[in-house]
Amino acid sequence: MTEQLDILVFGAHADDVEIGMAGTIYKHVEAGYRVGICDLTFAEMSSNGTVETRKQEAEEAGKVLKLTSRSNLGLPDRGLFMTPDNVKAVTEEIRAHAPRIIFAPYWEDRHPDHVACSKLVEEAVFNAKLRRYMPESPFVNVEQLYFYFINDLGKADLIVDISKQYDMKEKALSCYRSQFEKSESETVVTPLNQGYIERVKSRDRLVGQRRLVPFAEGFAIKSPFLVEHF
Repeated sequence: MTEQLDILVFGAHADDVEIGMAGTIYKHVEAGYRVGICDLTFAEMSSNGTVETRKQEAEEAGKVLKLTSRSNLGLPDRGLFMTPDNVKAVTEEIRAHAPRIIFAPYWEDRHPDHVACSKLVEEAVFNAKLRRYMPESPFVNVEQLYFYFINDLGKADLIVDISKQYDMKEKALSCYRSQFEKSESETVVTPLNQGYIERVKSRDRLVGQRRLVPFAEGFAIKSPFLVEHF
């Protein structure tokens, strides 16, 4: 039986989620939330590393963050098109875990797969609540869909102070040695092995500066919050 989650986070590739919100994940795990990550692809088109290496790195990072679950839908890397089958696969994952909250990549990013993942998740969140869509599984109403930033920082509608969790974010990112470290046997130069983690750290420090905290992660929303009072 699939475990129910409080929070389910989607990424196109293993390491996307850690880049964007590893600190927020760990903070919620510390608070007792059941958090899972679903990677859509095995990143088989990545310039460095192998599918098996990325699987091992993702598993290691998941243990660092103390995830309740981590899954991979095995959709084609660079093939995350808006097809009925792809939307169905993401919808099935949502219904399997029935999360209250879902996170997806921000809808603008230099990597097309991140943008495609964002769109697929948004479509699936909508389909998950339709009683007559895949009627063999119970429909799920997700309370809120948030968007996290990977490569490009957009306007953050809210930020989470992760100053006390930042060492765990760095530890989770360091699991992806094939992506962020250069080795003698690896000759492909990519933005990820050119000091990328330091740039992520600088970004998180800049986001934190908005509220005078050492480190923070930013998130965007499309639907407004409902409040009783200000």
